[in-house]
Amino acid sequence: MNDIIRFENVGLRYGIGPEVLQDISFDLKPGSFHFLTGPSGAGKSSLLKIMYLALRPSRGLVYIFGHDISTLPRKNTLSLRRRIGVVFQEFRLLSHLSAFDNVALPLRVTGIREANVRKHVEELLVWVGLKDHMDARPPTLSGGQQQRVAIARAVIARPKLLFADEPTGNVDDQIAARIMHLFEELNKTGTTVVIATHNKAMTNGSGCPVMKLEGGLLKITGPMKKKLVSVRHKLGDDKKATIEF
Repeated sequence: MNDIIRFENVGLRYGIGPEVLQDISFDLKPGSFHFLTGPSGAGKSSLLKIMYLALRPSRGLVYIFGHDISTLPRKNTLSLRRRIGVVFQEFRLLSHLSAFDNVALPLRVTGIREANVRKHVEELLVWVGLKDHMDARPPTLSGGQQQRVAIARAVIARPKLLFADEPTGNVDDQIAARIMHLFEELNKTGTTVVIATHNKAMTNGSGCPVMKLEGGLLKITGPMKKKLVSVRHKLGDDKKATIEF
């Protein structure tokens, strides 16, 4: 199976209520870049949770990295989750750790040398505009600053799959452009990226597939082949910004 994610007739309901997701079928190829849109309550968060292994569907088949998650023992999902990066809309930062230590966590759990951890974390925090806030704890940071810490933590280990829920919702256009460029560069290295957003400027004319959820049903528009998104010109391109991956 060449798909990094495959859904076959997936349905999801909570308790005895109506289905939140109905007959969802799609596949994501390695290295693809997709947007996920839809009105509030359409099921975007539920769909993302299934894709990053926080939730199992009520029916249908879901394959992640070629594994059928309905039959995969829960203890075996840990190794799969380490290949997935998630930018949560509510950040989910550890309040007792500094911005630096929050971002460093994914590297430290894999046993990377501390000298290399420091180099990569510092580079990334400078990139997202937090050079002067590395030692700050999340409660002392603004919402936009916390969001940038969350994004840096999600991408620091170069995941094979990256999900971002409204990643530019709390930042200005210049920082939004840097963040989108970061996602583009990560995508160039082979990471499959899915961004949930209400920002039409981000999706219109991007040349990337758009997955639209409405009433629990999914419709995909745009080319399904791998194509790199380029939306920075719509957000305020920062031509001087460079980063290596």
